[in-house]
Amino acid sequence: MESYATALLYATPFFLGLVLFEVLYGRFVKNQKHNLMDTVSSLSSGLTNVVKDSLGLVLVLVSYPFLLEHLALTEIKATWLVWVVAFIVLDFAGYWNHRLSHHINFFWNQHVIHHSSEEFNLACALRQPISNLLGYYALLLIPAALLGVPHEVIAVLAPIHLFAQFWYHTQHIGKMGWLEYVIVTPSQHRVHHAINKEYIDKNLGQIFCIWDRMFGTFQEELDEVPPQYGVLKPANTWNPIIINFQHLWRLVKDAWRTNSYWDKLRIWFMPTGWRPADVKEAYPVEIIEDVYNFEKYRPEASNSLKAYALFQLIMTTVLMLFMFYNYSNIGFEGLLLFGAFVFVGVYGYTTLMDRKKYAVWIEVFRGVAGLALIFFTKDWFGIDSFLPMASYLVAIYFLTTIFGGVYFAYFEKPYAAPNLAS
Repeated sequence: MESYATALLYATPFFLGLVLFEVLYGRFVKNQKHNLMDTVSSLSSGLTNVVKDSLGLVLVLVSYPFLLEHLALTEIKATWLVWVVAFIVLDFAGYWNHRLSHHINFFWNQHVIHHSSEEFNLACALRQPISNLLGYYALLLIPAALLGVPHEVIAVLAPIHLFAQFWYHTQHIGKMGWLEYVIVTPSQHRVHHAINKEYIDKNLGQIFCIWDRMFGTFQEELDEVPPQYGVLKPANTWNPIIINFQHLWRLVKDAWRTNSYWDKLRIWFMPTGWRPADVKEAYPVEIIEDVYNFEKYRPEASNSLKAYALFQLIMTTVLMLFMFYNYSNIGFEGLLLFGAFVFVGVYGYTTLMDRKKYAVWIEVFRGVAGLALIFFTKDWFGIDSFLPMASYLVAIYFLTTIFGGVYFAYFEKPYAAPNLAS
């Protein structure tokens, strides 16, 4: 996990820099594809995901080394060929994992966060799950295990394969000629994120589009069908932690409410969106009917609240990067506590972005807890050894969050304001 944290230490600023570049490019060409609050929500989702993954918070049902040990029919030496084979097998497994997430109720919960943005841009690429708590992915790598692909090769290629899926989340790149027949392109992925009936559950490939063409899930972007983004059951919140478990909570409630014991069992494994008939009638859920005429989630927000949300995102990112930088010295228990501060912080300020009054108590609780930790330990997870008096700066940050939470909850009246981020 330490090596993964080190990789994230360098990857995070790189991806954030590309998001900023896209924002600036959108302003330059007067074709902005970002909304500030949506982008803050997307990037905040990315923060929770990388913290969760860096801490290894997952129940692994089966590991790839275990499968390799028991299933390998041959052994491929680590030549250039094994890297090519491993990458193709990874992409094949990624296609089927993606397809599973789109077609089965239970697995959709771990993927819905990625589709929840009603915008499509590089920031939305970073909407990654924290709800993927069951580690079953190795089962999809059985072909690699049979071929004897070394687990070290898989370990190196897996993050590269993931990071390579970032670039095509953009509306600023059109169709790419002959590459449309080889790799997943921005045009193809716009189709994938769209909620138009022509595009739903299409283009599930991750790097190569050949799997979609082979298995009947390919759809070209049509000029007469402009993609509309989001999910058919709107999230209606900026809080990525809530979005991560919205669908699961609906399944739990439906399973509890239905009178059919058979439906209580099968709801988890039925196609995505399926609900028991009795529950569907008694407890209707908002679903977008006209994808071209629906109101996007845009709660009232002043420029000062938008600036505060951006400030919180920047400071949370800085603290997280320090966590990765000092990963080995903090220790596992300390990392869990540090991660909790990140999670509670994201929950607090995104709830404040939703204009929920109870957000103030989250902000105050986290701020007071942070100040107490600094007071009793005389430091902030060893930050003073890297920058003298830095813990005082962290304390000032926590004081700011307390006052910010109180101000936006009780003193600033919500009003309809022009979109800053736009």
